[in-house]
Amino acid sequence: MAIVQSPAPATVPGSPERSVGDHLADYFRRIRGGDLGSLPAVAGLVVLCAVFTALRPVFFSAINFANLFTQGAQIIIIAMGLVFVLLLGEIDLSAGFASGVCAAVLAVLLTNWHWPWYASVAVSMGTGVVIGLALGALVAKVRIPSFVVTLAAFLAFQGVALLMLKNGTNISVTDPVISAIENKNLAIWLSWTLLAVLALGYLAIQLLRVRNRAARGLATDPLALIAIRVGAVAVIGGLAVYFLNIERSQNPLRVSLRGVPYVIPLILILLLIWTFVLSRTGYGRHIYAVGGSAEAARRAGINVDRIRVSVFVICSGMASIGGIVAASRANSVDPNTGGSNILLYAVGAAVIGGTSLFGGKGRVLDAVLGGAVVAVIDNGMGLMGYSAGIKFVVTGVVLLLAAGVDALSRRRAAATGMR
Repeated sequence: MAIVQSPAPATVPGSPERSVGDHLADYFRRIRGGDLGSLPAVAGLVVLCAVFTALRPVFFSAINFANLFTQGAQIIIIAMGLVFVLLLGEIDLSAGFASGVCAAVLAVLLTNWHWPWYASVAVSMGTGVVIGLALGALVAKVRIPSFVVTLAAFLAFQGVALLMLKNGTNISVTDPVISAIENKNLAIWLSWTLLAVLALGYLAIQLLRVRNRAARGLATDPLALIAIRVGAVAVIGGLAVYFLNIERSQNPLRVSLRGVPYVIPLILILLLIWTFVLSRTGYGRHIYAVGGSAEAARRAGINVDRIRVSVFVICSGMASIGGIVAASRANSVDPNTGGSNILLYAVGAAVIGGTSLFGGKGRVLDAVLGGAVVAVIDNGMGLMGYSAGIKFVVTGVVLLLAAGVDALSRRRAAATGMR
């Protein structure tokens, strides 16, 4: 049976507040029990950034800091969708080329058929939904293993992209709205406003959670702990916005590059939406239940087939957004869009971030953290002059280590009874 994501520690009704020490004790207890969460990814990210900064100081320059976000955006977005599939212990090998097909649809409609951007985006995302419905139906209804279904789609979508793009034609994407996603930045004042809204929103969520738990007689988080959490978000976000607001253009009199790239708010919005879905809705709880034990979930009255289909729809829908982002970054679409190492990096991002390949354990945040690790490795080793071969080897080793940590964590959790 796969490990189900550990619930919050049991609380005693009537106890008004748990101390910071209680939370720390619970956290270390979970670690000793094998529930490492995103700790390995965060630790790896810190170590990698420190090493690359020491070896190549330009790594932490303002322009390269912004490049990390734009380079990793497509992978992070696709990885967010893959988290839902992995939570069920399934896999989608077609997500990369599905994003390429959706990007091709966008490019053909925008450039060849001269559709407005909003209609083109809607049809592109709709294509992703249709792809997900087809894959999910084959897995859930026909009972073909997801590995086989998505491997076949992986091969077929390459052909579909070639046919749509006339066997290799590169289609330019010049629409200013689409191009702005990866190539434009928020105004400086708007960048700081975004941070303020994010910090205040996080504070409001924490206080609302305290009020709801107190109303039900459950133990609540201490205000000191809430202050630490909100302070951490404000400090980390503040440093990021500060660096992104530094002038990055080589010729600022002609073209100014300052502010938070548009793609960052897009990632944050997707992160908030899917985190809410997984952690605050019955649908999200059903996903974890099916990932933990499909048979037990079925006996509990959950429509397992519907859950299976839906996660593939989400995965392919997110892949379509990743394809739109890729088209924005390159200002064009070709048969290689969504190909090459995109799928491998996206799967690696989800697993490195802490999502289990065995199902039942993971968060959307894992895709962001893992995507950051992958982007740092790719970017840092590129600055150091290493070849693509070395990058692949190092990324593969990191992925293997992440999978190994996951396997050992599951064994430890089973031994200690923390399922």
